[in-house]
Amino acid sequence: MQVSIVQYDITWEDKTASQAYMNAMLDASPPHEDGFVLVPELCDVGFSMNLDSIVDGQTEEWARQRALRDRTWIQYGFASRDEDGRGLNCATIATPSGTLHDTYTKVHPFSHGLESRHYVGGGRLVLVEVGDLLVCPLICYDLRFPELWRLARRAGAQAFAIGASWPAVRQDHWRSLLIARAIENQAFVFGCNRCGSDPHLEYAGGSMIIDPTGTVLAEADDTPTLLQADIDPSAVDRWRDEFRCQDDVHEAFLGTITVVRSNPA
Repeated sequence: MQVSIVQYDITWEDKTASQAYMNAMLDASPPHEDGFVLVPELCDVGFSMNLDSIVDGQTEEWARQRALRDRTWIQYGFASRDEDGRGLNCATIATPSGTLHDTYTKVHPFSHGLESRHYVGGGRLVLVEVGDLLVCPLICYDLRFPELWRLARRAGAQAFAIGASWPAVRQDHWRSLLIARAIENQAFVFGCNRCGSDPHLEYAGGSMIIDPTGTVLAEADDTPTLLQADIDPSAVDRWRDEFRCQDDVHEAFLGTITVVRSNPA
């Protein structure tokens, strides 16, 4: 399976421009059929709190049409609202047939960056069968909470796909934590971080594709990049069978969370 990560400088709160940029990158190096494409958190507006301007359904339609066009899976980040009008920072996977899976809502809004004043956290994990790989979508600040990843691993996750707007000032944390999450869960980790800047912060990219042993298969610098690597989904089970450290996890320490095994809508 080919994994493609679209790392680019999002045009602030401009979906038309941002989608055109992503389309140009994907057109220049088309993803393989039935491959997996990952784009950043809030992929076509940036890390915006301006819900009145960015919640409109256009992102979902872009992803659905792009997935259908390329016959690929696409995980995309977008903003939504709940029934009470509160903001939700979301990720959904579109299928090669253009249908959409259940939506994952970011469990950990970034309170240090005031995200929690505008977005509420989700309360469940979503697992999606992407071909032969069971993928768990996550979003940015979720990277700092290993218990969330462990619960997904316990539920069967074989890969984690995390879209982010991770600031350059903490770029070393981004790289170290991605590798750690792969090692401790014996899972593939696909991390897509934006690059460039918005009105508030600088971003250093550093998107990565990491295998279940923690080996970095591909890594971007701080410039717009379509990062691609071929992976073997069966490598997860082989490594977990060979080195059975998960057998020694104390389940009582983990807590619980609702896990949805998604089917496309």
